[in-house]
Amino acid sequence: MRMAELSERSGTPVPTVKYYLREGLLPRGERTGRNQARYGEEHLRRLRLVRALTDVGGLSIAAVREIIAHVDAPGPTTHQLLGRTLNDLTPAAKGFEGAEDADMERVEALVERLNWRVYSSDRAVTDLAGVVAAYRSAGHPLSDAEFDGYAAAAEQAARVDLDVLEGVSETDAILEGAVVRTVLGDTLLAVLRRLAQADESARRSGAVTDDC
Repeated sequence: MRMAELSERSGTPVPTVKYYLREGLLPRGERTGRNQARYGEEHLRRLRLVRALTDVGGLSIAAVREIIAHVDAPGPTTHQLLGRTLNDLTPAAKGFEGAEDADMERVEALVERLNWRVYSSDRAVTDLAGVVAAYRSAGHPLSDAEFDGYAAAAEQAARVDLDVLEGVSETDAILEGAVVRTVLGDTLLAVLRRLAQADESARRSGAVTDDC
């Protein structure tokens, strides 16, 4: 396909496609003449990945370039690439920097209790300790039952995410799907939780609603 078709199918303006080419985020097309090139489905998949990382994930061009370099390098498994990408998508939590050793110990105990295969150096682990500290500082420390309940809900959400991605074979498409499902999924879960809270409250109070 020509660049115009690549632009149309991906929903990416031609100047942006050219910019990604200059930045090395998109491989060069097959030369067919002076100032002309042909692009394939692999370019479309890569373009969708780049757009997902920048537009949905909010990553900088430099961060995207690093991820792309790891995708193209021989050796890393899809699991390793997925872990790196999702770690980059996790911004350092703001306002949750007051974690103490006891908070990190609770997180480590949860990870061990659930036999989660994660690294203590993962940004999300540090952020989780910060959130635990924030609960404690607010005067509402998480009980083990609460902590385990939220973790169980997170496990179920992760299974849904990975079940969908399991049927995808191309690495670019897997990472693109992971980015979209992680970023938008966070918002989706938050909204669904509000609805579920309203429903649960109504059930416990015996309230009746005629809206639906």
